[in-house]
Amino acid sequence: MKQEHGGDWAGYREQYGTMPLDFSANISPLGLPRSARDAAVRALENAARYPDPGCRLLRQGLSVHHGVPAENIVCGNGAADLIWRICRVLRPSRALVTAPTFGEYEKALRSVGCTAERFLLPEEQDFSLDAESFARSVRDHTDLVFLCNPNNPTGRLSSREELRIILDACRAAGAVLVLDECFLDFTAEPEKAAMTGELAERPKLVVLKAFTKTYAMAGLRLGYALCGGAAFAERLRQTDQPWPVSQIAQEAGVAALQETDYVTELRALIAGERRRMQKVLRDMGLRVIPGEANYLLFHSSDGALCGKLRARGILLRGCGEFPGLGPGWYRTAVRTEKENTILLNALEEVLTHG
Repeated sequence: MKQEHGGDWAGYREQYGTMPLDFSANISPLGLPRSARDAAVRALENAARYPDPGCRLLRQGLSVHHGVPAENIVCGNGAADLIWRICRVLRPSRALVTAPTFGEYEKALRSVGCTAERFLLPEEQDFSLDAESFARSVRDHTDLVFLCNPNNPTGRLSSREELRIILDACRAAGAVLVLDECFLDFTAEPEKAAMTGELAERPKLVVLKAFTKTYAMAGLRLGYALCGGAAFAERLRQTDQPWPVSQIAQEAGVAALQETDYVTELRALIAGERRRMQKVLRDMGLRVIPGEANYLLFHSSDGALCGKLRARGILLRGCGEFPGLGPGWYRTAVRTEKENTILLNALEEVLTHG
């Protein structure tokens, strides 16, 4: 079976019989917070009952956390679930995405018969997004725009001022803007780019978030959409399966929202290790894109790094299949100092000795 995303530890274990050191998925290296783990275990006591289909307590907690009305919040089985549901609800004829970016946007669009227009991010400018140029690509016939901030896999971050330019263009065209902020909490100052404050005045804005990355809950599958309009949120809920989120994930999510010290520690760790990794990778002669998330995109003349590192027990994300990239592009997660050092030493050995 072809693996379209990072994090294929199961495939590695099947092949080698052991677990890898996984740099192919961008998950918090601090692991699941203890309070969330305890809440998940307690939830098992009621595993014989159906989960709350309305995610009431979780949506109330998210409402307080983000200052968004609970009726404007829709929870799902990860952010990817919500991406697909948005496409099913809107059934867009024309959509706009950047390239490179997260591939699930285009995959979901194709599932409803929509071919996305790609806005190519210039490699010579380190894949930065020119907001005014992108805004001009939002035309009267554009129904839906997906934008990832910080972008995956480049890690480039757009400011709130730049996003407002794009948001104004979407409003003028009547397009829905889906802003994916799943990696924003890993940036040093997320408040400078967060767009939740715009939701009250922007009924066609949807902000996607997930517990997956920040709280290391990828296996529990928990994401949510903050909608500018309650009416659109209700339309999304109508596409739910009967019980979209397990009770275990719901209760773990409620507990995780209280973990402010965890998030502070996480941001400090990522900021310091990202700077260190970027320097060491550049010292190896690699081109490194100056990202601001918990991963780094880099280019090497060696097009076989994934296989060579895999043989050493390390998973790296090859990015050659991303539209707008090509052979030799790789993405590495930023993890703990010890883990990052293992990767960097293995990478230097591979690049030096093959």
